[in-house]
Amino acid sequence: MTLRNRSQSSLDSVPSHISVLCVPLDLREIVFVVQSQRNSFHVRQAEERRADLLKQVHGLTERPPAVLLLHTLSDNEGDWSILPLLPYLSRSFGKNSSWIVFLEEETNVKIITLLQVLAKFPKNKEWFLGKPLHDEESTIIHHYAFAENPSIFKYPDFAAAWALSMPLVVRLANKVRDEPLKSDFTIDLKHEIALYIWDGGNGPHLTAVPELCMDPEGSLNAQHCATTLRKDPPLCEEPVKKEDIFVAVKTCRKFHSERVPVIKKTWEKDALFLEYYSDHAEPSIPTINLGVPNTERGHCGKTFAILQRFLSSAVPDTKWLVIVDDDTLISLPRLRILLSCYDPSAPVCLGERYGYGLSQGGYSYITGGGGMVFSREAVVRLLNSGCKCYSNDAPDDMVLGMCLNALGLPITHSPLFHQARPEDYSKDLLAHQVPISFHKHWNIDPVAVFNKWLRDDWRTNTSDEHNEKSKTEL
Repeated sequence: MTLRNRSQSSLDSVPSHISVLCVPLDLREIVFVVQSQRNSFHVRQAEERRADLLKQVHGLTERPPAVLLLHTLSDNEGDWSILPLLPYLSRSFGKNSSWIVFLEEETNVKIITLLQVLAKFPKNKEWFLGKPLHDEESTIIHHYAFAENPSIFKYPDFAAAWALSMPLVVRLANKVRDEPLKSDFTIDLKHEIALYIWDGGNGPHLTAVPELCMDPEGSLNAQHCATTLRKDPPLCEEPVKKEDIFVAVKTCRKFHSERVPVIKKTWEKDALFLEYYSDHAEPSIPTINLGVPNTERGHCGKTFAILQRFLSSAVPDTKWLVIVDDDTLISLPRLRILLSCYDPSAPVCLGERYGYGLSQGGYSYITGGGGMVFSREAVVRLLNSGCKCYSNDAPDDMVLGMCLNALGLPITHSPLFHQARPEDYSKDLLAHQVPISFHKHWNIDPVAVFNKWLRDDWRTNTSDEHNEKSKTEL
């Protein structure tokens, strides 16, 4: 039975600019996939999102749509990359469903409006729908793709939801089965999925859907929207206290006069407990020599020495460890707000998640430049496992990822940590974030970047429009 048969009055409230086909979609033709994570906080968020979706359709249909939580669909930690799960989705829902709609935990969905939007697209064709993002210039996080004209390629903003028609899902699922996915790095999933679907021009481009929005729910601009962002941040505890966080900065002698002063001018004052670790002890900073020689590539030896020092009596006993590079720009006040949502007695490993060889039994890891955050329990388990560096210059973030994968401890992703500079990300993406970190001083004024994006009083230095969008995602 279609939604029109069950609730004509509800459909009459759909904004008039949305064209409605004669035969609207049945609710059972849509499968929702919430891009959930295994951490307990994110599980609760995802379950609330599922409950909201099912509440909306209660009484409208005898059989509600399927609402799946991504983290429950597989025991494989790498399946957050979605493509490996397409064969399952095709096999389970290919015969009776028309659309797979993916959404994030904080994405609000107005199901009736979404139904009418999807009904505009013939369901027997391949469609890739979303709110498009594009790059202003070629960027390292996208492997400098489309260097001559980066803005030509569009990829979806996951927070606005995105959708695949079932014919496209079935074809992609067959491709995943027949052609093994590349066993390399997963850096920006939304861009990489768009590239895989586009397939060098053989597949569909992303089709822009204006009703997939990033406006805060309840705002005037959101009246026509099928998706919006949560207006208020999640209700967690009070911000974590300063004395509960220990900050470790990795540096080396050649950057003592270049990078360390930037930290002292910007965010050092927000840390109660902070130490600089170097290959040279310099009392004026001061820096601490951990006895690990500096390496040009990778800092595994230094990072594991930091982990060991964190559990020793040499530093204050804190609940959280934050490890950053000397060219990381970070807002510790915002981090304290975010950490209030997590249980420090659990093994929490938080930051910007990358992946390596995910389709071939690989692992996820926190990319180090944006900052790596560990609960004390996570550090205890890491060191008790006996996991070690295979060399001092091994990539520390990837070695930690391998260790955590072996222990079965999930990486918790936050898009508010950034491995690169603000200009390396889409302006529309950053417009709805309250970022926690950026990385690299290359071709920028790092103090100016910090003042623009990360200062405590950032709300007084940006436009009202930016404020209205930005406050939705911390």
